[in-house]
Amino acid sequence: MTWSEAEYRECLHSERRAYAWVMRHHGGLSPAAAWEAALECYPFEPDGDPYRGLVFHDEAWHWAMLALHGERYPVEHPELLDPPPAYRALE
Repeated sequence: MTWSEAEYRECLHSERRAYAWVMRHHGGLSPAAAWEAALECYPFEPDGDPYRGLVFHDEAWHWAMLALHGERYPVEHPELLDPPPAYRALE
């Protein structure tokens, strides 16, 4: 995907915010710890990085569920496959 620097930064911020929301509401992390987890999951990748933004191929909900419940979350927690309306409202 080709995007401007502003579009990349906007997407990065949006995904970080959504990931932090999940970590607070489903992981019980403090706001500061949740934001730190989001920064770790979504580091800034410089322009020209061949895989820049690859993490965006799945939404933050998925990455947070993997972090919280592991790879089998779709099987062990099928109720978590779809994000709740409050998460969707972040978009």
